[in-house]
Amino acid sequence: MSSDSPDLVLQMCGISKRFTGVVALDDVHFDLRAGEVHVLLGENGAGKSTLMRILSGACSRDAGTIEIDGHTAELHSPRDAQRLGISTIYQEFTLVPHLSAAANIFLGREPGRFGAIDRGRLLSEARALLADLGTAIDPAVEVRRLGIAEQQMVEVAKALSVKARILIMDEPTSALTDSEIDLLFAAIRRLSARGVAIIYISHRMEELARVGHRATVLRDGRTVGTRPLPAPVPELVRLMANRDIAEHFPVPTRKRGDELLRVEDASRGPRLRNVSLTLHRGEILGVAGLLGAGRTELARAIAGADVLESGRVVLNGRPLRLRAPADAIRHGIGLVPEDRKRQGLVLQQTVTSNLTLPQLVRLSTAGVIDRAAERREATTWIRDLRVKTAGPDVAVATLSGGNQQKIVLGKWLAARSDVLIVDEPTRGIDVAARMEIYALLDQLAAQGAGILMISSDLLEVIGMSDRILVMHGGRVHAVLDRGATQEAVLHAALGLAS
Repeated sequence: MSSDSPDLVLQMCGISKRFTGVVALDDVHFDLRAGEVHVLLGENGAGKSTLMRILSGACSRDAGTIEIDGHTAELHSPRDAQRLGISTIYQEFTLVPHLSAAANIFLGREPGRFGAIDRGRLLSEARALLADLGTAIDPAVEVRRLGIAEQQMVEVAKALSVKARILIMDEPTSALTDSEIDLLFAAIRRLSARGVAIIYISHRMEELARVGHRATVLRDGRTVGTRPLPAPVPELVRLMANRDIAEHFPVPTRKRGDELLRVEDASRGPRLRNVSLTLHRGEILGVAGLLGAGRTELARAIAGADVLESGRVVLNGRPLRLRAPADAIRHGIGLVPEDRKRQGLVLQQTVTSNLTLPQLVRLSTAGVIDRAAERREATTWIRDLRVKTAGPDVAVATLSGGNQQKIVLGKWLAARSDVLIVDEPTRGIDVAARMEIYALLDQLAAQGAGILMISSDLLEVIGMSDRILVMHGGRVHAVLDRGATQEAVLHAALGLAS
């Protein structure tokens, strides 16, 4: 798409920000035009989030100027940003789980009548916003009862409800299905046509030309280039990583060995019904399927997080009794969950503590942890995984998304897991970080482990998997060999006959 509007609504010039020991932004320049979708690109840690936090009033700048409609703007709080018509849809949801979708959309701005909340108007206005997005979500339902994709659409409706002139979207499609992405893009195009200016952050390179007018790339806290869209993906990747990335996926170095894991007729509730599979040493078995197909339920059952109602899990020829995650860990089964922040990490604990968590028994004597050994172990993995951190003792919450994902993977590598289940291993991380994750998975499989890789990214499943198990409606619909096409995988995911 090409942008026809020359009217600048935002100019950020010379923006700099330094945190303790780290330069996050260094003389960054960024501008935005009315009705434009301006894509912001960069590896994790490039400075995208810091720049947007400054624009949204959540973080102060050390230097530089911000102009809105040609006038200097001082953004000391999110309220200042909202007053100027700036709204943000964050990658991590900011919803209140026990409140309804409608209450979340208008939280703090509820329509009133005679000094009380006008519930009828609240519901009707929320319903109209959700319908405008093409969804049929009941505005009265509690958010905690909605799926991830539905919660994302509530976040979008919440941002639209303030009639924002500048809308920041941080990875808005990371949890959406293809059909839901189409609805979101349609809404973005309607907003753009009305003159709303949108800053769009995404690591999905295939999305850029569909919605974007221009792309600006940050690298190491600096602006390295702005290009009109569509632009060649290799060129954008070179700007992001400062190197050529000819292939996204490693050439496999692994060889399939003996059967390692077998699942027989596993069932639990409506989303896991008579699922059977085999996983061999040295193999990456991809698991594909649409939202609600049962992929995560399968992962949780094998990892002992959910107890099977029927069926069994067999490891190295021996049936396992899995009543809790500790049982799976004891047998060498690790799980990298879909939600790394809530389920994969202890955010306020250190990098060291997170890396060594599954192996504290091995690092302890008479119940006392050998802190020196723990630190040595963590330092080794920080080096081998090339984790960007100020040191092993910083809180893991301070790391970028890609580096956090390396820590989640690293703790199971350090624990020497025989079976590693990875659920959406590269969600929300940039191209270069993805390649490093792929190389780690290939290396682990080459060393004889078996990997069960669940992903909604068809290219990822096809590029990394030796075989692909496709689920539909809680069942295995097909098992495809390496080299299957996207069309074949999607055909099976939709439950269509082959």
